[in-house]
Amino acid sequence: MSDELVLAIDNGTQSVRALAFDLRGTLVAKSQVRLDSYRSPQPRWMELDPEEFWRALCAACRQLWAQGTVDPRRIRGLVVTTQRATVVILDRDDRPLRPAIIWADQRRARPTGGLSWWWEAAFRTLGLRDTVRSFEQEAECNWIAQNQPELWARTHKFLLLSGYLNLRFTGRFADAVGNQVGYLPFDFKRGCWSAPGDWKWQALAVAPGMLPELVPSASVLGQVSAAAAADTGIPAGLPVIAGATDKACEVLGAGALTPDIGCLSFGTAATINTTLPRYVETLPFIPPYPAAIPGHYNNEVMISRGFWMVSWFAEQFGWIERQRAGDHGTRPEAYFDELVGATPPGAQGLVLQPYWNPGVRVPGPEARGAVIGFTDSHTRAHLYRAIIEGLAYALREGKERIERRNKVPITRLRVAGGGSQSDAVLQITADVFDLPTERSSLVEASGLGAAVVGSVGLGLHPSFDAAMKDMVRPGRLFEPSADHARLYDRLYKQVYLGMYKRLKPLYDELHALADELPGAPRPP
Repeated sequence: MSDELVLAIDNGTQSVRALAFDLRGTLVAKSQVRLDSYRSPQPRWMELDPEEFWRALCAACRQLWAQGTVDPRRIRGLVVTTQRATVVILDRDDRPLRPAIIWADQRRARPTGGLSWWWEAAFRTLGLRDTVRSFEQEAECNWIAQNQPELWARTHKFLLLSGYLNLRFTGRFADAVGNQVGYLPFDFKRGCWSAPGDWKWQALAVAPGMLPELVPSASVLGQVSAAAAADTGIPAGLPVIAGATDKACEVLGAGALTPDIGCLSFGTAATINTTLPRYVETLPFIPPYPAAIPGHYNNEVMISRGFWMVSWFAEQFGWIERQRAGDHGTRPEAYFDELVGATPPGAQGLVLQPYWNPGVRVPGPEARGAVIGFTDSHTRAHLYRAIIEGLAYALREGKERIERRNKVPITRLRVAGGGSQSDAVLQITADVFDLPTERSSLVEASGLGAAVVGSVGLGLHPSFDAAMKDMVRPGRLFEPSADHARLYDRLYKQVYLGMYKRLKPLYDELHALADELPGAPRPP
């Protein structure tokens, strides 16, 4: 096999990584630049200047070449994968008009009231009017149009972060079908912008001419421009391959390509996905997302504040681990397995529901996080274990929803993302699901998936099957403990599954009191 390389640019939430892979899936070189300049002008908002994403990307590329491991001339092409649903608006000169609105931002627009009477009647009949109203309120374009009308009037291009970076690389106003996840007028079933009469055009402020051309994943989107080459050190004229979102690429990089394999992603957001060659909605009116393989779909259930909760725990309760990490130049999370080891399965009856961010349908927008079962014997170690177990319960619940809709049992798990590097976390996952659980062979699973897409798009592999065979391998296997699995099954069925239903009336009361509680989430 040749010494040709594929460059994967992975712009996640916490960092931008430049990753050089060979055609065997070996990570030949890596450079990482952290993203730590996010701003919150108001509580629960999250923004970043789009130029900072580009600067971090350029710095990551230049650091990669400076390592001396990779000659840029060995790179055959590049592919970009990014965090999902982060929005950038540009003027006629392709200059950002405002900071990017990040996917985790929780601002909400006012309902538009723009649907025709027949759409209103149809959704009311189907019991989906609240879902549509939430879609209108969550849409970033509606918030900008309502609250910054002077900027919206000057908006010429409305892009996701992936489209913005592809524009910076190629000068072409285009993006991959596999990147279209968010509050957009997108037809998820057909993989194109919605038809002119679709209700989404009435619900959203965006107009068709503001949106990029869509191209299939694994096709050539453009070439690296002279300006981008000067910024990044990547040779001008190099092909840029249309990629997919970081989650879609992660599923691919973990090797979860059939509906019997569940892919868990333990990142800032925690997800469970399966891959199908047909369109199936896990919840009515909640579409599956485009997979990295054209014509396929990822059925997903997401816990939007997933392993972010580990970072939250480190900040609020991990003072000992932060001190140790500072002394040894490591991250605090590296020491948390010791907390798990100090506590028994079930955390002595402490059970956590990880709804730190509300949902659209399940859970509803009124949901909050909750921990029940505290006694005077509980310590911060029990709380940490309860966080990990609670995330596993929530993802198991997602697994069961997916199985009901797909009609295919999930019999094996593949796990990727930063949280997957913890042996204790993976053992708890195997025990809660009572399934064999494999760690991805690389922590950079999304980058590997992007490299697979790039290799196929460049013709270095003739098909996805061939690329997967050469490039993707499972890592360590964790088998469930029968005793622990039985205990977790009882806690899950007898306690966890009942928590939301019993707490929902109290969540509703908190929403009713929101105006009297400074900083509390407002009801939709």
